[in-house]
Amino acid sequence: MMVAKNTICLWYDQDAEEAANFYARTFPDSVVGAVHRAPSDFPGGSAGQVLTVEFTVCGTPCIGLNGGPVFQHSEAFSFQIATDDQAETDRYWNAIVGNGGAESACGWCKDKWGLSWQITPRVLTDAMARGGAVAQRAFQSMMTMRKIEVAQIEAAVRG
Repeated sequence: MMVAKNTICLWYDQDAEEAANFYARTFPDSVVGAVHRAPSDFPGGSAGQVLTVEFTVCGTPCIGLNGGPVFQHSEAFSFQIATDDQAETDRYWNAIVGNGGAESACGWCKDKWGLSWQITPRVLTDAMARGGAVAQRAFQSMMTMRKIEVAQIEAAVRG
């Protein structure tokens, strides 16, 4: 497999392979590729331990690096997943939060590895793109939510 020109590298403590498998089970167009193991002992680890995992999330190439606890994920990086309806929104949100993750505000949640996700119905992004009073109403509605509720955004768009 040829490595993509640009690949997102995500740092994990020690369970990049578990995370990659979860993402592949949860999101469409997602797959786990090669798993690379340490060829010899190294500071803090031993030969045979998983070092990196190649995977794809919704068509985006990624590498999970088992780098230890030195660096943690933050909201400064997130995956934004566009959803078409409430059922899809609920499915992804519940998968992430229900697998040891945590809810945040305005459609954001974190998985159990601390990686941030924005589960964003297209009705919200479409309303924001319209601008003016429609965007303002949709934005104000969104600000009251954790998981985005499509019906509430649609009601806000209608005024």
